[in-house]
Amino acid sequence: MRWKKISDAVVRRLPLYLRVLEEVSRDEGRKLMSSQELGERAGVSPALVRKDLAWFGEFGKQGVGYEVSYLKDELRRILNLDRQIRVALIGVGSLGQALTRYNRNRVRQDDSFNIEIVALFDNDPEKFGMEVDGITIHPFSEFEEKTRALDVRMAIVTVPADQAQMVADAAVAAGIRAILNFAPVKLVVPEGVRVANADLSLELQRLAYYLDD
Repeated sequence: MRWKKISDAVVRRLPLYLRVLEEVSRDEGRKLMSSQELGERAGVSPALVRKDLAWFGEFGKQGVGYEVSYLKDELRRILNLDRQIRVALIGVGSLGQALTRYNRNRVRQDDSFNIEIVALFDNDPEKFGMEVDGITIHPFSEFEEKTRALDVRMAIVTVPADQAQMVADAAVAAGIRAILNFAPVKLVVPEGVRVANADLSLELQRLAYYLDD
């Protein structure tokens, strides 16, 4: 697997570099960028920028820097963002609906953003057949059938903690290999499946430490 060779810390920084390059590329007169500037804009040292990128090849020239357009395209390729990535969301409560609307709006506004929620699932019969931003909510029992038909390989889990592992197990069995988990619980998944956790409560509690009295 690709992530066996590259540390997760490196992979986490690549989208930061890509964001900087995409912002800079909007200036049509801008062709080159140094590792110094790229690092400053991304919040890391220039040495770390060079070290991170060196894992994937030689992209810059000493004394010249990086060609913005080329490096941007290469990072998109490395991150698999040169193709459409279809996502299923499981658990269409308030958070799930908000995430769906945010994602769909981002896709409409940014042609380069191609990670798109295309399927919604829930276990509440009252939600079956309802739509969120044009996407119909289906019973979770139809997850495997629908996601395989749509070639979905990534899932967002926004269900209660006591349901999260069951949902993750079913998603993995259906062929999902990447999960963004919003449930406040650690998911156990087999090798070859990647989980990223997003816990709003924990982050708010962490930030509270830094508040002055």
